[in-house]
Amino acid sequence: MIKKNKYNSVLAIAFAAGLATAIGQTLAAGAGAGEVNLYSYRQPFLIKPFLDEFTKRTGVKVNVVFAKKGMLERLKREGANSPADAVLTVDISRLKAHADAGLLQPIESRTIEKNIPAQYRDPNGLWVGLTLRTRLIAAARDRVKPGEIKSYEDLADPKWKGRICVRKGGHVYNRALVASLIAHHGEKKAGELVRGIVANFARKPQGNDRAQAKAVYEGVCDLAIINNYYFGKMKFNRKKPAQQKWAAALRLVFPNQDGRGSHVNVSGAAVTRHARNRDNAIMLIEFLSGQFTQRMYASQNYEYPVNPRVSWDKEVESWGRFKTDTLSLAKIADLSPAAQKLIDRVGWY
Repeated sequence: MIKKNKYNSVLAIAFAAGLATAIGQTLAAGAGAGEVNLYSYRQPFLIKPFLDEFTKRTGVKVNVVFAKKGMLERLKREGANSPADAVLTVDISRLKAHADAGLLQPIESRTIEKNIPAQYRDPNGLWVGLTLRTRLIAAARDRVKPGEIKSYEDLADPKWKGRICVRKGGHVYNRALVASLIAHHGEKKAGELVRGIVANFARKPQGNDRAQAKAVYEGVCDLAIINNYYFGKMKFNRKKPAQQKWAAALRLVFPNQDGRGSHVNVSGAAVTRHARNRDNAIMLIEFLSGQFTQRMYASQNYEYPVNPRVSWDKEVESWGRFKTDTLSLAKIADLSPAAQKLIDRVGWY
């Protein structure tokens, strides 16, 4: 199993305009048959090990720009002059935004089709899911009994009034979850459910997913809605022991196991529209979909491999096996605008 504390020091390339331009010029100058240029939202420590392995196996050098924000805007600005051959990012809505902006081109690969189930690929081949994360319910161990809450729909039950903490509704994680509720229940019923959830908030939505875990630990609320990997990040955060206590206070609930399964989202990859090293970009994504990389990639961030033939990391497996919702992520992406309107309408601010 991959050691969780990968690097004590990570050199992240700033994405400020001046430095970004200089980096872009470097990538453009380096574009060649033996290279591939990657814009990545994912952190350096998560991807460097398998990018190094890709280069070792193929001889193809990977030039990377790390972009916490602004990737979409930069690709738009660069247009046909962009040096980027591929992108790595998180959440289906971000992948779709790149596709809708005309920044991607179809990937044709039997290897990817074999490795990645259809519900985690764009129907037109514009993007590919690489890791899975689930939006689960984190319950207070000492205040919520096992089995007391079982589904996302249960969160709307008045018994939880004043007992739920969650980040703002407009965040991509929550928007995707609401989109899945619309897909399964229709807009009217989903609206009633989300309105019920909002009525049960213990406080105004604020902070990130870790902040919700902290609130449960402090007794502000009894339930939180978080992505699964935050639990691992807190549990093994030796630099911040307080977060280990937050994790220890939680019981993870994988919702809807008696029905459709837990809502999942992805991190993913795509080939850019103006890729100069298209074949190398596809080869890189094929490598990312394979067993070696899937196991490493998922375990690095306490996620789940998209490739069904790849075994889970022992740590995340210890949290429990669970059934996933098989709803197409393309459907969730299509419903994202409707989800945002619903979120605004019910006041999940």
